[in-house]
Amino acid sequence: MASKPRILVVDDELSIVEVLKALLKREGYMVRTASDGEEAIALLSKEEFSLMISDIRMRPMDGITLLKKAREIHPHIAVIMMTAYAAVETAVEAMKHGAFDYICKPFKIDELLLTVERALSYENVLAENEALKESLRTKYHFENLVGDSEQMLKVYEMIEKVARTESTVLILGESGTGKELVAKALHCTSRRAERPFVAVNCAALPDTLLESELFGYVKGAFTGANKFKKGLFESADGGTLLLDEIGSVPMNVQLTLLRVLQEREIRPVGGTASIPVDVRIIAATNERLEERVRAGLFREDLYYRLSVIPIELPPLRDRVSDIPLLVNHFLNLFNEREKKSVSIERQALAALERHKWPGNVRELENVIFRAGTLCEDGTIRVKDLPEPIQQLAAEAGGAGAGDYAKFRGASLRAFLRQKEREYIRFVLAQCGGDKEAAAKALGISLATFYRKYGEN
Repeated sequence: MASKPRILVVDDELSIVEVLKALLKREGYMVRTASDGEEAIALLSKEEFSLMISDIRMRPMDGITLLKKAREIHPHIAVIMMTAYAAVETAVEAMKHGAFDYICKPFKIDELLLTVERALSYENVLAENEALKESLRTKYHFENLVGDSEQMLKVYEMIEKVARTESTVLILGESGTGKELVAKALHCTSRRAERPFVAVNCAALPDTLLESELFGYVKGAFTGANKFKKGLFESADGGTLLLDEIGSVPMNVQLTLLRVLQEREIRPVGGTASIPVDVRIIAATNERLEERVRAGLFREDLYYRLSVIPIELPPLRDRVSDIPLLVNHFLNLFNEREKKSVSIERQALAALERHKWPGNVRELENVIFRAGTLCEDGTIRVKDLPEPIQQLAAEAGGAGAGDYAKFRGASLRAFLRQKEREYIRFVLAQCGGDKEAAAKALGISLATFYRKYGEN
């Protein structure tokens, strides 16, 4: 059986130290104590600790200074601060510098032990994630792919399996799930890693320009073509070409793409000679190409050429456990770019975990960068998040006494019916008024949705 974590207790009040030591030892923890910050730093420098519980008001070194130094020595040590002064600004300052939580003296035993358990659990997750990311970074070089959910681990495994082959890959996933990042990971772990990686969004180019952008053109091919222009296939020669939003490619260009995949040579627009190219094709789409094939909008033979190996990225709503890791990743990016030290409070993080994220990882990134810009004193709170996410936090917080007052004398059924109506309206708003999508999100039939929505 694994031993319990080691805890360091720091306080200049001997009675507090002894009480905490006895309580924590009774729970099976290994406990060391220090009477001031200097003694604590000496212990931290020589020994490993999972958690430090420290008073804020100490001399000569105060608790905030000790907290900063402790995090420098052990970045993943969990820290709980104690104070007899329940001032909000003191707690905020401690949280800003990495404290997991704070407790007020005199503390309740159950509350203390629960906070200890939660702090250890949270910091263990962060440490394990760093170790996992370092492992993946070494093994796969997937620096910008974040997540250790079962779905993402399967994606990593698939990338590792196919990266060193020459097979064409089709990446499937909703907008904002990170399809280009997967394409870059495939390229960077392939034998073509030292050669160019070229990406083109096929939906962003007009049909009249797409062919010339992909294959280039010769001088005089059309009005304005006053010189030879190399296409993206030639630019990617020896490397990888990502054709993003492949489903939007017009039929005439689809036929040309099929020929290039078969013959491995291109012919610039207006040209008569073919040019051999050595390019690995990765295609990506947020559409179901099978449906476009059935509708006659996409060539079946090209579809099977492109989808030799499909890799499907899960939407963010299906990997909620990755949200804390992604938030931490985007905060690090934001802080590095803006030269700041912004953190996020637990209530705000919990609200983010409840959001459905129709825009997926890209939406989360935008929310974090916006909140990091707007937040006060370096801490992202619920009020800094977009209004729909604030509503989720309010609902999760439950109704207060004032909210319950309006239901005085009402039955439990009436109360639940009202809450059900509020949630249906919220989900419908999240789905942009699309009742079918809202019914799917709620896990009910469209008929049930209309019946319940009609009661509103």
